[in-house]
Amino acid sequence: MPAANSSSLMPGFFILNGIPGLDAAHVWISLPFCFMYIIAVVGNCGLVYLIVHEETLHRPMYYFLALLSFTDATLCTTTVPKMLCLFWFNLKEIGFNACLAQMFFVHTLTGMESGVLMLMALDRYVAICYPLRYATILTSPVIAKAGLATFLRNVVLIFPFTLLTKVPYCHGNLIPHTYCDHISVARLTCGYVKVNAIYGLTIALLIGGFDMCCISVSYTMILRAVVSLSSADARHKAFSTCTSHICAIVITYVPAFFTFFTHCFGEHNIPHQLHIIVANLYLLIPPTMNPMVYGVKTKQIREGVVKFLLGDMTGIS
Repeated sequence: MPAANSSSLMPGFFILNGIPGLDAAHVWISLPFCFMYIIAVVGNCGLVYLIVHEETLHRPMYYFLALLSFTDATLCTTTVPKMLCLFWFNLKEIGFNACLAQMFFVHTLTGMESGVLMLMALDRYVAICYPLRYATILTSPVIAKAGLATFLRNVVLIFPFTLLTKVPYCHGNLIPHTYCDHISVARLTCGYVKVNAIYGLTIALLIGGFDMCCISVSYTMILRAVVSLSSADARHKAFSTCTSHICAIVITYVPAFFTFFTHCFGEHNIPHQLHIIVANLYLLIPPTMNPMVYGVKTKQIREGVVKFLLGDMTGIS
């Protein structure tokens, strides 16, 4: 389908071009993405269901994990189904408002994922440094308010993205990407792309930078508290409660920082195809891996899964 005339001030739709140069391999590239998406949705929805229905998991740590799982499942659903339609059926067209909505939710949910990881770090800090006051500090209303505040923070900071791109367009409507990324859309406008780039960098620092600082401070305090413990068993137990969360932080932030910095500073040195593939993996790897990490590393979740499966088998028999 031909692109809209470049003189169009406000296109009715955009055309997602997938991965330019790898059109012939789109179907093969889609297979691992589809497989990861299925694992991510099933794993995260399964975790949410387990935490809601298993009373032994009705604790602050698992409430935050349920929020992370819900965010992850929603995040990959905002991009992968449309990407698979593009790869499998060559359905490249996406409406103007749908594109802006996708862009808004992608960036809002990635910020939400970072915020929940920050809240989980604070949860581990309270659990290890103030164990006797843990239940009185992290009450259900506090958890709900913290989650809502994190969500509203991202909405307020990300919403201007849609305003910065809801302007006249002078460079056609062809987006060389698999989803509506902020900078990819902004480059088609008549305005200054640098304004969008500066705002994007500012938001990344305000959200990601702030969250990383809170995580770093939390784990510094945790490390000091654990080192001061006299018992080796106590130190091991304290560290073991943090391993799954540390793995989730690494899985989330490493591809995020790689994508962000290559987009800002190394775009001309890295092939565009590689950048698009990594940008998709950045939205898929954390949702795919987090349920596995918490399922393997967290004893209570393993026991909850076994209890759930045994209950189902008993009911069948």
